[in-house]
Amino acid sequence: MNRRSPHGPHEGLVFLVDIDNTLLDNDRIQLDIQQHFERMLGAPVRDRYWTMQEQLFAQLGYRDYLGALQRFREENPYDIRLLALGEWLIDYPFADRLYPRALDVLKRLSVWGRTVVLSDGDVIFQPQKAKRSGITHAVDGHVLIYIHKEDALGDVEQRYPAHHYVLVDDKVRILTAVKRIWGNRVTTVFPRQGVFAHDASILASNPPPDLTVEHLGDLLEHDLPALVATFTSKSMVGEKAD
Repeated sequence: MNRRSPHGPHEGLVFLVDIDNTLLDNDRIQLDIQQHFERMLGAPVRDRYWTMQEQLFAQLGYRDYLGALQRFREENPYDIRLLALGEWLIDYPFADRLYPRALDVLKRLSVWGRTVVLSDGDVIFQPQKAKRSGITHAVDGHVLIYIHKEDALGDVEQRYPAHHYVLVDDKVRILTAVKRIWGNRVTTVFPRQGVFAHDASILASNPPPDLTVEHLGDLLEHDLPALVATFTSKSMVGEKAD
């Protein structure tokens, strides 16, 4: 993964794109995991594992499937079937869960500016998602994974300085948080994919993003440079006012 700031023609504009339920159908991945655990160990074990996984999610703020499996193993230290489950998780075919035209969107964005994956997650499973799905290759290794990405914007700016950012994320909460910090320096794009993107209470408690699309692939039909130019102009006006 590239940890150096880019230089050259891309420095003025950076696209930041989420992974889960933005590029990858994470709801389907979770369903696959639950179904596989049930086939291997039965429904009660599946439910116990998933309870542990949800507990970790509430504690950490991101899904830690391997961490939950390790916790489950502590309760079942002699169940050698758990080793095969860990291997299955690592070898999961993430490329099969890319949303339609997801890699095409990354390719198009890279024509307009530096494209960087910006995600939350653990240090093993989340990078594996990006690599095995082809996402890491599509963005030339520019992948950032934090514990809470909305708290890491200063690090993002240091690594990828830009006059303007475009954030593509399925979570309105994240888009709102980043907009609050960066203001007109960021254009927020909301693909309505996944369970959080259709939660009426979440949508009602946050302001609308700058652009909403039903599917990530719909971005191929939008004139993003024109939209970005609008918010770049606002940013420049704000800087002059200061």
